[in-house]
Amino acid sequence: MTATTRTGPRTGGTTRTAAGTKARATGPVRTALPGATAPALVVVAHGSRDPRAPSTVRALLGDVRALRPALPVHLGHIELNEPLLPDMLGALGDAAPIVLVPLLLSRGHHVKRDIPEMAGAFPARTRVAAPLGPHPLLVDALHARLLEAGWPARVPADGAVVLASAGSRDPQSRAGTARTATHLAARLGVPVLPAYASAAAPTVPEAVRALAARGYRRVAVASCFTAPGRFATECAAAAPWIVSAPLGTHPAMARLLLHRYDEALRTVGTAARRAAPVP
Repeated sequence: MTATTRTGPRTGGTTRTAAGTKARATGPVRTALPGATAPALVVVAHGSRDPRAPSTVRALLGDVRALRPALPVHLGHIELNEPLLPDMLGALGDAAPIVLVPLLLSRGHHVKRDIPEMAGAFPARTRVAAPLGPHPLLVDALHARLLEAGWPARVPADGAVVLASAGSRDPQSRAGTARTATHLAARLGVPVLPAYASAAAPTVPEAVRALAARGYRRVAVASCFTAPGRFATECAAAAPWIVSAPLGTHPAMARLLLHRYDEALRTVGTAARRAAPVP
């Protein structure tokens, strides 16, 4: 994507969550030159047969628009829900650059292959941003959701957490989930074991049993899912104690989507400046 933008200074701050915790905030960053139109942000969701999933995603996009009203924000799905990503890209045409931000929590097949291949079929100048995880804002959301579910303020000596995610055969995806688990463990002060709903091991029930065998009696399940769906429901059913809700519209999620958008533009701008001839 040809660089048409530059990134201004990032603003920081904190967001008070419903659970009363502070979430580190990546404030809105101005990405368009004066008088220019910012590249469109297309949030790429996976899609789900659960009707709660698309409604949650639409609400999240509403939060993104509220944080940056001048930014064109659109939605495309990889499968199962409309609009599908190819249909959205076709509707946008090739007049303006587009940044695709995957509403996915690790770098797997969809991020590496499916989304770039769909984008490559259209003449628009597109760039695929990094997935949402791993990142401190993601850990903020996971932590807050656990507190909302009843995670105690005093760390239990026999407490541990299973970080439940969708799963992937891609080793980079599993490595990203493991990093998120490590950062969440540092935040909570208890062991956090990553587990998966499909395509990877251990499963959530296996992780729960492994922690119980090590003497942990209060094992919570942290739902590392962007929205309700089959995987989130199955993992929640395996929780022996408390289970957190999917990340959904937690304030950190909208800020993280914008952070990935800005990050993609900064990468393009840096590459263009390096390639520019010296006067």
